[in-house]
Amino acid sequence: GIPDEGLKHELIMTITSLVVILPLSLQRDMASLAMTSLLSVTADVILVFFIAAFSPVKETVSEAGGFGTVFREDWINGTLFIGLGILSTAMACQHSAFIVSGSLFHRTQNRWACVTCSSISISTLLCAVLGICGYLGYLEETEGDILNNFDKDSAHANGARALLAITMFFTYPMEAFVARHVMMKLMFDGDMDDDKASGRFSGFFGYFRKKRVKWTFALYMMTLIPALIVDDLGPVLSITGALGGSCVSYIAPGLIYLGINGTEFLEWVSTLLKNHQNKDANGTKSSDPEIELPVVGDATATMPEATDSSVHDLTGSKPWWWYVCGFPIWVGVASTGEATMRERLEQYDNDFQGIPSPTEQNSNMEGTIEEEEDKDVFTPVSRDYIISMFFIFFGAIAAVAGLASNVYVQVNDIFFTPTRL
Repeated sequence: GIPDEGLKHELIMTITSLVVILPLSLQRDMASLAMTSLLSVTADVILVFFIAAFSPVKETVSEAGGFGTVFREDWINGTLFIGLGILSTAMACQHSAFIVSGSLFHRTQNRWACVTCSSISISTLLCAVLGICGYLGYLEETEGDILNNFDKDSAHANGARALLAITMFFTYPMEAFVARHVMMKLMFDGDMDDDKASGRFSGFFGYFRKKRVKWTFALYMMTLIPALIVDDLGPVLSITGALGGSCVSYIAPGLIYLGINGTEFLEWVSTLLKNHQNKDANGTKSSDPEIELPVVGDATATMPEATDSSVHDLTGSKPWWWYVCGFPIWVGVASTGEATMRERLEQYDNDFQGIPSPTEQNSNMEGTIEEEEDKDVFTPVSRDYIISMFFIFFGAIAAVAGLASNVYVQVNDIFFTPTRL
């Protein structure tokens, strides 16, 4: 019966996660998951080709009146931001960027650019093929899990479900790495091994006394229990996708970029304001104060002190775009980031005085690597600031619209679903 079937699924989920997912999640470094990540990507590619090959696109589009009719009627609908949130979550990789970058051998900007460009491009292509072919195959009847639209007794559909399971098995550990890293950083300043606590016990018990193991198991249980209780994860994924996806994919990267490059951003804004003020004054006088040099023969004369470069002149009249584009918010974010970065750097100098910095430690690498690393000098430009501000603005709109769309859809499902007689 149904209870036995549900119990069977829960038992399978528990056993497989204990045997496959948990041991992979207990690894210390993400580089240990290189082979499983390769298997996961391979399964994803095969799965996408399966959807593209076996979806009844031609028959469904013909019955709907042709591709032009389908595009005209379905090119946009009220669930746009729900799908955008889920897709943003699926494409989000910013939260694991630092960990993945740290796992690279001979880290350079060129290598990192190669990894990010190739991975994001391939992921975008696969998502586009999967989404277009999956939707055109079933249109309004398309389910959240496209494989549920296929026959349950189909051999190739069951093979695709097995590929999806493989992908899920090998994707969860990478997300668990990020969650565990964040918890360790926030609560224990990044110390995940706790050798003193584990040293009191040897062997099996000593291993499970480590903070890394305990927190990994805690995170595993916090994800397993809801998965066993909740049957329909569609609403959960759509709501968390709208909020979490928007924050991780758009808002957080933009805020972090403006914060880390706060000094450069404030200098850029100060230059924009000076240009505006000089333009209003017809460019007759520069806003920079002139420095008078000492007079020849006057031994008592001194050179005036230069203005502190860390103090940015943002006073004076503001143009219309200052408020329309939200510059008071961006300046506040950059100012906070500038102060925080200065404090962190000073703390680093005090705590690690005499210890070579990571940059100095890398100086012992081979000459060719040194030359390549010397080229990794990144200077922000106006385009980068504009993209960051746009990401924050777009992410806020996507989060609000996605949450509102989810509430609307859920309310309609609750109050307007026909009752059975």
